[in-house]
This record gives sequence, structure tokens and C-alpha cells, in this order.
Amino acid sequence: MSDLLAARSQMAVSLAFHIVFAVIGIAMPVLMVIAERRWQRSGDPIYLDLAKRWARGTAILFAVGAVSGTVLSFELGLLWPRFMELAGPLVGMPFSLEGFAFFTEAIFLGVYLYGWERVPPRAHLIAGVLVAAGGVASGIFVVIANAWMNTPTGFTLAGGNFTDIDPIAAMRTPAALPQALHMTLAAYAALGMAVAGIHAFLLLRGRTTAFNRKALAIGLLVGAPAAVLQPFSGDIAARFVARRQPVKLAAMEMLYETRSGAPITLGPGIKIPYALSLLAFHDPHAVVQGLDRVPRDEWPNVTLVHVSFDVMVTLGTYLALVGLWAGWLTLRKRDLAAHRPFLRAVAIGTPCGFIAVEAGWMVTELGRQPWVIYGVLKTADAVTPMPGLIVPFTTITLVYCGLAVIVTRLLYRQIVQ
Repeated sequence: MSDLLAARSQMAVSLAFHIVFAVIGIAMPVLMVIAERRWQRSGDPIYLDLAKRWARGTAILFAVGAVSGTVLSFELGLLWPRFMELAGPLVGMPFSLEGFAFFTEAIFLGVYLYGWERVPPRAHLIAGVLVAAGGVASGIFVVIANAWMNTPTGFTLAGGNFTDIDPIAAMRTPAALPQALHMTLAAYAALGMAVAGIHAFLLLRGRTTAFNRKALAIGLLVGAPAAVLQPFSGDIAARFVARRQPVKLAAMEMLYETRSGAPITLGPGIKIPYALSLLAFHDPHAVVQGLDRVPRDEWPNVTLVHVSFDVMVTLGTYLALVGLWAGWLTLRKRDLAAHRPFLRAVAIGTPCGFIAVEAGWMVTELGRQPWVIYGVLKTADAVTPMPGLIVPFTTITLVYCGLAVIVTRLLYRQIVQ
């Protein structure tokens, strides 16, 4: 394994591990706030139990996410010094703001965990709302930094260096809105449907308690609307990629030749004529740029990008359909917790959101290659000259595997049991 591949693999493992905790950190506080609000209004102790369990889960994952996020920040500097040298003055602001959001979340999470009998009920609920707001803000600021890597702005390139640096303009990068919207909805859909799926599975196993029924309802309340809205945000993001990163779009759809009426490619080679032109430009005869317009050494890994994109779209579509089914049954006033075919569909969807998130980030990162800053700095030119990077890659991978087992066990004991 080359040092470049080892560095990229280490970042991939770290990001794949951290994104799970980032997703939960964005969405789990919303569930605990909804549960607490329902407890305050109804007095039902089951909602209080749910709020406290989800708060404990949030605390565990917040702690682990803080550690994995810190590791990532060190990796950026140690593995990619040239990137940080150039990009630091520009991405430093969103990362700093993410730090403020993180500490806000940490402070009010402490108030929420230890303030049940120490602060007034309204103040306690507001603390939970601020935890949820801090989680969302933290995620958005990190996504803005990544969006800047896809559409860099706020500088002038002169002699291989950045001049006329404007951090505010960098934060207003055109990719920020579509990426932040898509990621935030993905977090709510993934976590909400996963929680609903766990309790749907328990209901199918005969544990038809009020606890599982209420947890299912709250999970669906958060996850189903987000899952239904997600395809629309995906359409916005895809049309943006078509305009600003056409090579990535070509890899996503395995489009090797520039053509009008471009098809969408499904799976191993099923093509839907005109569909790509229609979806990307809302014109079935629009010209879509293929990979033939750029040198071969500037192609991403087409197969991995395409497969990742198909996985993301397939699983996202499945969750959207389950969300629509939930809405339909609710409108018809059916008991969701007693509808076994629906419960099976929800249970099957338990891991789908998280797999889709991982696949989506693979599309984002692999599709930008060979650039770390799109059109400005190649990944190979940003990596550290330090040899032997296979050693930290192997170490980090083993540590994260062990940590994943420990966290899974802790969550099971604190939330499910």
C-alpha cells in the first residue's frame, strides 16, 4: 500500500466512523426533546423514561464523537499539511464556529442530564432544544467546510498560493446550501427510521408494550418526514453537481461520452433514456458532459462512485416509500404498531439510513478525486512526505473496531434493555 493510499484509507476509516456519531448527535436530541415535551403535557412516565434513555445515549455518543472528531482534526494537519497550509485561513472559520456550536451542545447537554430536578421544567426543555440546535449547527459548519472543498471560493490563486483571502466568501460557497440541506435531512431520516426500526422489531417479537409503541411513534415522527423530503433535497444537490462538478456527475452515472438526451444507468447496465438530462437540467434533450471531456488521470474511481450512488439512492428511496406508507396509514387512522407488514418494512429499514449516509459521503469524497480542493490542489500533492503511513492506518482501524464494539454494547444496555 502506497503512503498516499494509506493516508486516504485512514481518513476514510476515521470519517466513516465519525459520521455515525455526527448523525446521531444531530438527530437524537430532537427525539429526547419530543419525548420530554410529551411527558410535560401528558404526565405519562413512559415519555419521561424515553427522554432519559435517549439523553443517556446522546451523552455516550457525544463523548465518543468528540474523541473521533478530535482525531480527524489532527489527521487533517498531520496527513495533509499542504492542504491545511493553503485552506486553513479559509476553512478555519467554519471549523471555529463548529467548535462554538460543539461547546454550546456540551454545556446544555450537561444541564439536561443533571438538571431534571434542579432547574424548572421549561428551562430544562429549553436546554434540550439548545442541545438539538447545537448539534445541527455543528453539523452544518462542518459540511460548509467540505462544501468549500467542492466549490472553493474566497481567494485568488497566485503562484500556487492563496491571496486576497475572504473567509466570509468562503463560507458562502455555492455548495453549502445543497450539501447542508441534504446532510441534515439525511441525519433525521437515518436516526429516526433506525429508532423506529428497532422498536418495530421488538413489537414484531411480541414485546407490544406501550414503551415500544410510543418510541416507534416518535421515531417515525422525526424520520418519516425527513425521508420523504430527502429525494427533493437530493434533486437539488444533483442538479448543483451537474452544473459545478460535471465529472462527478458523469462518474455517478457512468457516462463516458458527452451527449444530449443522456440516460440514467441503473446497476450493472440498465439505462433509462433521457432521464439524466431531464433530472440534471429539467430538459430531456440537454447535453450532459461525459468523462471524455477530461484527461483520464483526472477521472475518479468510476465504479466505486457509481455503486455508492446507486446504494444511496436505492436505500433513500426505500425509506421515502416507508415514510409515505406511514403517512398514509396515519391519515387512515390505522394503528401503526399493530400493522405487521408495515412493521416488517420499518424493521428492514433500520440500517438503511446509515448505510445511505456512508454511501453518500463516498460519492462526495471519491467523486471529487483526484482533487482535495476541486480544480486547485490534487490529493497527491497535499499528502505528507512522512513514510510508513500504513502503521497509523492499521492502528486507527483496530482501535475504531474495538471502540465500535464497546459503544454498541453500552448503547444496548442504556437504551434497549
